[in-house]
Amino acid sequence: MSAVSATVKAEPVLEVRGLCVDYGVGSSAVRAVTDASLTLHRGEVLGLAGESGSGKSTLAYALTRLLRAPGVISGGDVLFHNRPQGSAGERTETVDLLAADLAKLRQIRWSQLAVVFQSAMHALNPVARIDAQLTDVLKAHRRQMDGAARRERAVELLRMVGISPDRLRSYPHELSGGMRQRVMIAMALALEPQVVIMDEPTTALDVVTQREILEELMLLRERLGFAVVFITHDLSLLIELADSIAIMYAGRIVERAGAGQLFHTPRHPYSLGLLQSFPALHGERVRMEGIPGSPPTLTALPGGCAFHPRCRYAMDRCHSEQPALLSPHDEPIGAQDRVAACWLQDGTQPPPEPLALRPGAAPDTDAALAAIPAAAPATTEGDEQ
Repeated sequence: MSAVSATVKAEPVLEVRGLCVDYGVGSSAVRAVTDASLTLHRGEVLGLAGESGSGKSTLAYALTRLLRAPGVISGGDVLFHNRPQGSAGERTETVDLLAADLAKLRQIRWSQLAVVFQSAMHALNPVARIDAQLTDVLKAHRRQMDGAARRERAVELLRMVGISPDRLRSYPHELSGGMRQRVMIAMALALEPQVVIMDEPTTALDVVTQREILEELMLLRERLGFAVVFITHDLSLLIELADSIAIMYAGRIVERAGAGQLFHTPRHPYSLGLLQSFPALHGERVRMEGIPGSPPTLTALPGGCAFHPRCRYAMDRCHSEQPALLSPHDEPIGAQDRVAACWLQDGTQPPPEPLALRPGAAPDTDAALAAIPAAAPATTEGDEQ
């Protein structure tokens, strides 16, 4: 499975600019996402990676207006460039998701912008059968479909994600965790949306089922042309799957680059630490070091760069000044999409060798695949009942 960056269209479908999210209001508010900016293009897979608590899910729920209290969107813009199904030519409608009323959001959600939630047990209705939950979304957005057509579509969706149609009459508690997650993926794809946001969609799956699901998703993406925001803590998965990757730490995006660029030449120490947390299958034996310490609590962030207490390259400046998210000083012309928030990349001193631009490093994702651990055979016992 490889990224398809060469075929990704330049047209944006979702733009996030300066998004800020707080939990609480007033002096007791905690800033969970700070000045997040992303652009998702049609047909693209944009990966969002970082440790637990870095703000990935909060960002996803904020841009879809699914954030629950006490979460508050305190700044920024989210623009969805909607291309209605059946519209002639390339006509698009730009919708400000943060300003849209509930009627407009209801029209767009699931039909044009779908979400695969992280916890399928809590996302599915425990007292409704699977067929009812799959056909409800069709009733709301495809009113011209009769009952037989809806059921036929539900059968097709289950088969698409590897579940037998006889599970349509099952309740969520009668399915394994992996099967429930696959039902959520089927629900998200029911209306062939333009954007699918996947929040840890394969966490509950064994590696064999995970690969089957992801390969099917990528085939569907290539055929239907939807874009994906893929949220995970598994950076090795994103290197193989995504076209571009954004790294989050303590509520901020600290690096954004193409998947191949990030793998071969990480420019932020946190990205380097994440890459060093999984082994390569080829090349010299290298000691895995990981990242020392733990992510900071958002109620007591360190001054300057939030990563400096865990950074082996921290300088005095890092303790007091927050670096901006800018293109590294030595980045080639035409690579402006590559940005990092690190004082080591401002041109005042040569960056350390592991964080320096290495001429000749292959920029494409396919060249990185040989270094990604292959999906090892694993038992599926417990994933089926």
